[in-house]
Parts: sequence; C-alpha cells; structure tokens
Amino acid sequence: MTVGEPIPPVKTAAGELGTERGMKRIRFSVIYPERFVHPLHRRLVDDSTVTRVELLMWSPTADATALCWCDGDRAATAALFDAVESVHDRTLVGDADGTYVVLRQREYEFAGAILEAVAEAGVIFLPPVVFLDTGVVQFEAVGEATALSAFHDDLATLGDVTIERVREFERQRSPSTLTDRQRAALEAGLAVGYYEVPRDGTVEDVAAELDCAPSTAGELLRKAEAAVIAAQVG
Repeated sequence: MTVGEPIPPVKTAAGELGTERGMKRIRFSVIYPERFVHPLHRRLVDDSTVTRVELLMWSPTADATALCWCDGDRAATAALFDAVESVHDRTLVGDADGTYVVLRQREYEFAGAILEAVAEAGVIFLPPVVFLDTGVVQFEAVGEATALSAFHDDLATLGDVTIERVREFERQRSPSTLTDRQRAALEAGLAVGYYEVPRDGTVEDVAAELDCAPSTAGELLRKAEAAVIAAQVG
C-alpha cells in the first residue's frame, strides 16, 4: 500500500469496519474444525455440565499457568479439567456465579496454525477468550483497520469466522466496576429491548443472547445495574 492510498474496508456479516484511520475493537467468534479444537474445549462440548469457560489471564512461562472461570460448580469444574491429560495441577475457588481455576498444564495445547496466526497478527488480543459448549470460541482484538482486516482473512482460512461487533477503541474504560460479563448483559439487554419504555424484551431474551440460564442473566443484569448506579451517584 502506498502513502495516501485509502484503507480498504473490512467487509463482514456485521457490516463494514470502515475506511477511516484509527483504532478499532472487534469481537470475533470462531468455530474451528476438529483438528484445531483445544482438548479442553472438546471436553466442554462433548461431555460436561459446564457450558462456558473463560480464559481470563495466562502467563508466558513454560509451566503454562492460566486463570480460568467456569459457569459450573466446583465438582463439575473439577471433572471438566481433570479429564484433560495435559493438566497436572489446578486450584478451584468458588464464587456466586461459578468457579475460578488456577491451572497448570504441560503445554497450552493450542493448534500450531492458530498460534502462528496470532503471533503474526498486527493486532492486540484482549482477555477473556471464551469457550462455549456450542463449539464457539469468542475473543476481542484491537488494532488499525487494515491489520484487523488482514487478521480476519488469515483466521477465515482456519475456521468459520463471524464478526459480532465493531466499535471504536476507547483508551479509558468506564469508571464503573462492571465485569466483562456484566457489560455483555447490559449490551444484550439494550439489543433485545429490555430497557425500552415500555419494556419490549425479557430476561429470557437476554439469556438467549448470552447463551446462559435466565437465572444467571437476571443476576448479571442486577449486578451490572447496581454497579452503574453506584458509579453515577458516587
């Protein structure tokens, strides 16, 4: 590309990313073919009462240390991770919504082709990486439009890719204490009309958007609303 040449738009099912310069934030979802599916994700899809695993943080060390969160209780979470051969140590910590796992593996076990695409991408990846029992992997990336477009094209050679959302990247996050899942619940509520007057959507509609139980969606909405109100009134 020569200097001054316009940046081509990213064309996706969600529309065009845009041609203007600047940082964008995109949420991707991918379904990989069997040969690229992570062993933990395969276990989640095939046989588990857990429906969602979030890879929250990971360490660039040889012992493959990571922090995960699961939407199951301690027993279900332990059964899920104990079925993965590469796991040699895990510590479980329960919370109101699910279970945290401090995990150590012999290796991260991501497919080499996926790691190569990530390593060569000129974008930054934001946690969490979300694995769903539907076989979908969700994650967000930040970068300039052409770099995101190039990464999208590379990823599309490895799996079935959907761009779920495109927005401007904000250097400063909201001062509220929303978690990513609470923020996603509010966004789902807006999308389905839950906050319309009169209300046009239900908690069940929000749950369908989040792919979780209505009780979980309701609790996420309540906590998110409480955090936003607290931030606004101080």
